Amino acid sequence: MSDSTLTPPADQRRTLRAPLIVLRVKVDEGEKSFFGYARNISRSGLFIPATSPRQPGSRFVVEVRLPAPIDRAVQCTCEVVWQRQFSSKAKHDPGMGLKFVDMPEEIAALIDAWVKNQDQAKKAID
Repeated sequence: MSDSTLTPPADQRRTLRAPLIVLRVKVDEGEKSFFGYARNISRSGLFIPATSPRQPGSRFVVEVRLPAPIDRAVQCTCEVVWQRQFSSKAKHDPGMGLKFVDMPEEIAALIDAWVKNQDQAKKAID
């Protein structure tokens, strides 16, 4: 597959997204973990850059600390819905798009509110 077929077009996204620092991602029952920078978090999922992204359909636990005013660690199961492998010619980072599988609705609503605030702040600056 080409790089463009693995990445969903932005116009297919249903919810707003904003960047977020990921403090720890647990993979495979906590045997492995890494620190990184998540991109495009929304109430339904997030993108995590990775040099060796997991295959679509893979599931693992992700733990992130949501920023103020939420200021809370959240842990949930995610499923890889798409991946982008490294390519020296690619315009985008390699990584994987994750869907939250068991995110509690009240936390999803808090994430949604935080993302909307980030979007409004960005528009005010622009």
